[in-house]
Amino acid sequence: MQRYFVDPEQMEEGYVTITGDDVNHIVRVMRSRVGDELICCNGRGRDVRGAIEEIGADAVRIRILEEGLPNRELPVQVTIAQGLPKGDKMELVIQKGTELGAFSFYVFTSKRTVVKLDDKKEKKRLERWQKIAKEAAEQSHRSRVPEVGSVLTWRELLATASRFHYALFAYEKEETATLRRTLSEVPPGSNVLIVIGPEGGFDETEAAEAEAAGFRSVSLGRRILRAETAPLYALSCVSYEFEQQE
Repeated sequence: MQRYFVDPEQMEEGYVTITGDDVNHIVRVMRSRVGDELICCNGRGRDVRGAIEEIGADAVRIRILEEGLPNRELPVQVTIAQGLPKGDKMELVIQKGTELGAFSFYVFTSKRTVVKLDDKKEKKRLERWQKIAKEAAEQSHRSRVPEVGSVLTWRELLATASRFHYALFAYEKEETATLRRTLSEVPPGSNVLIVIGPEGGFDETEAAEAEAAGFRSVSLGRRILRAETAPLYALSCVSYEFEQQE
């Protein structure tokens, strides 16, 4: 059953009004008709099943049939901070990371970041990334769409550590503290930041700066992962730790 995200004010008592690009998707892509059922989410934990009651040129009106659908979110809120990679790799990270349950995404630049974005390019990329997150959240039946924040500098990223219960820094030279062992200390309901470097990784100075800012370095295993593989590996570890052992 197709899932759509709406603004909270579009979800009333008994009805949902869908507007914008989703109207075209419902009518022209899905070829839905009056009576067809779908799922609507307000991004704040309210998911409902409804039936199309009216199709207009600019809006589709949904009559709510069922409230309180199953929660499919991770038991912990994981923010992935990804060093800006080359090409369209960030799109892959956001799409698959959303499917795997990421709560939000930070994008940052550091010493070994190759890509440079001006304000115009950044705005266009952010719009694209947020759209990808929305589509992936709908496809994977998430209850919320991860937010993709503006591109941060390395210093700005370091300053975010205090916002999280656990701020983790994936570092290839870490030999003792594994992500698996660290996650075993994290209680459900925590918010966790996991920092992944760009293609060139981090140098020792950056590792020391991260530790001084309150980050804990962790190993993602014996092999060196690509920049776009590492966050997906980390989210898979989180899912295994909190969802697959129930």
